[in-house]
Amino acid sequence: MSTSYSVSLVGPAPWGFRLQGGKDFCLPLTISRLTDGGKAAKAKINVGDIILSINGISTDSMNHLEAQNKIKACTGQLDLTLQSKSTSSCFQSPSLMTKHVKGPFQQEGVLV
Repeated sequence: MSTSYSVSLVGPAPWGFRLQGGKDFCLPLTISRLTDGGKAAKAKINVGDIILSINGISTDSMNHLEAQNKIKACTGQLDLTLQSKSTSSCFQSPSLMTKHVKGPFQQEGVLV
């Protein structure tokens, strides 16, 4: 059973996190870094949490750039649904769980 949670971050940006993955990398969109004291950290988002939706739109079929652009387009409020890192292994297939080494084609997004 997976545990998901929702947060609403009040704008404007910066939101205080970096994101990695996306459909184009065959990896779920994941929080890869937090800014100390930033909005995301204050909302108790954790590194490794998977982003399931951005403003109610599922991230299942989003590539990295699409997700990044959706987040950047938010000005007043950013609503995220996430899956906790502690349960994220239930979300990923076993073949994806071995892709922890950053390769030349894995992209990490800019801090948003």
